[in-house]
Amino acid sequence: MRFGVYLPPAANSHRVPALFWLSGLTCTEQNFITKAGAQRAASALGVALIVPDTSPRGIGIPDDEAYDFGMGAGFYVDATRAPWSANYSMYSYIVEELRALVAAQFPVDIGRVGISGHSMGGMEH
Repeated sequence: MRFGVYLPPAANSHRVPALFWLSGLTCTEQNFITKAGAQRAASALGVALIVPDTSPRGIGIPDDEAYDFGMGAGFYVDATRAPWSANYSMYSYIVEELRALVAAQFPVDIGRVGISGHSMGGMEH
């Protein structure tokens, strides 16, 4: 899985809180960072931004031609049926795997993490 990270200047001296931002349908890890301009607010507030891709890509399963059910539509859930269940574990990826990776690799205070998003990214936990 791909993801992006924005670290504010405060992260050079101490662990900072983070916002996991979940983008909407057909977005990638780049959309929020390039279009929202949230880095300015995150810098001022001393907050890291963690922006995962919305879906596993390049996994070799047939794609659905409909934009709302194709490869860009992970819906942040764990799939239960083959062939998607092997790779579509988006809920577990966001809540467990990515969180642990960020805690281990970046100066983020994992005890001060929020999650938000828009459209399909309006995940309920």
